[in-house]
Amino acid sequence: MNIEEIQEKKIAVLLSGGVDSSVVVYEFAKIGLHPDCFYIKIGPEEHEEWDCSSEEDLEMATAVAHKYGCKLEVIDCHKEYWNQVTTYTMEKVRAGLTPNPDVMCNRLIKFGAFDEKRGHDYDLIATGHYAQTEIDAEGRKWLCTSPDPVKDQTDFLAQIYDWQLKKALFPIGHYVKDEVRQIAEREHLVNAKRKDSQGICFLGKISYNDYIRRYLGEQPGDVIELETGKRIGEHRGLWFHTIGQRKGMGFGGGPWFVVKKDVANNILYVSHGYDPETAYKQDFPVHDFHWLTAESVMDTVTFKIRHTPEYHPATLEWKSPQEFIVHSREKIHGVAPGQFCVIYDADHHRCLGSGEITV
Repeated sequence: MNIEEIQEKKIAVLLSGGVDSSVVVYEFAKIGLHPDCFYIKIGPEEHEEWDCSSEEDLEMATAVAHKYGCKLEVIDCHKEYWNQVTTYTMEKVRAGLTPNPDVMCNRLIKFGAFDEKRGHDYDLIATGHYAQTEIDAEGRKWLCTSPDPVKDQTDFLAQIYDWQLKKALFPIGHYVKDEVRQIAEREHLVNAKRKDSQGICFLGKISYNDYIRRYLGEQPGDVIELETGKRIGEHRGLWFHTIGQRKGMGFGGGPWFVVKKDVANNILYVSHGYDPETAYKQDFPVHDFHWLTAESVMDTVTFKIRHTPEYHPATLEWKSPQEFIVHSREKIHGVAPGQFCVIYDADHHRCLGSGEITV
């Protein structure tokens, strides 16, 4: 979208307090625009004594909006987050699966609940995601990868709806992270040197396990060595462990690797040794595939199953437009049911969508 087209649109910026979304505001200001900014409140439940950074986030967002003469409005999506994203997360975790709350936060909150509350008044919703878009000859809008392979966030956007993608704008998606930092320092942004947030978007310094324990508690069960059937210890709940996990096990005689969960019998299976063969998979099914722009059934693709810089080449064996088997060219570590498998074209340029692994 060129500058003239943008200048004719009514734009909302989701301003988080981080450096990325702050540089988004600068990008508009340098072409003479002062879009309305919104800080989405999705912090922990009221009266929780969790160490959350939301207060500092809001201070940063306020300072950036003021610097560029933009209005800032706080939008409370607290209930929507906990009713929708937390419900999704806990249902998956309880079933022994590996969910991704941040993926669903983009669909349900940042481009969902926000649109219902305020975003529907705007033509475009701009965020600080590292992603790009392009329009094809038929006028269709595609989600495309960022030139920064480490920061690219198309995998986190691969579940948004087509109408949400049509409204999405990623003004810093063509930069790499170092360039964004340089802009922030040059423009003396208050958060220029602030560290990137890690983990789930609202938890701050609270661990994922504490988040799960808050809702599901503990459910002790046996830990069994897969090869020998020997009991080596006790886990506090299957939901505290993921397939492929190598750290934080707390059992002697390690290293140990989580290779399987028996949800029905509450048994955690582990294997001894470095990168055991049982921790790898080359073929796995995906169901309920969500197409971002249009069904583009192709045989040769690249994919991701977690947020890493690598794209894995594969062929797809289609069962239906929403169901297929991935045949990866190489064996992949830590393939877990419930994870999103994100599919890209062979050149990992366009993101086609994502579906849930059902191994």
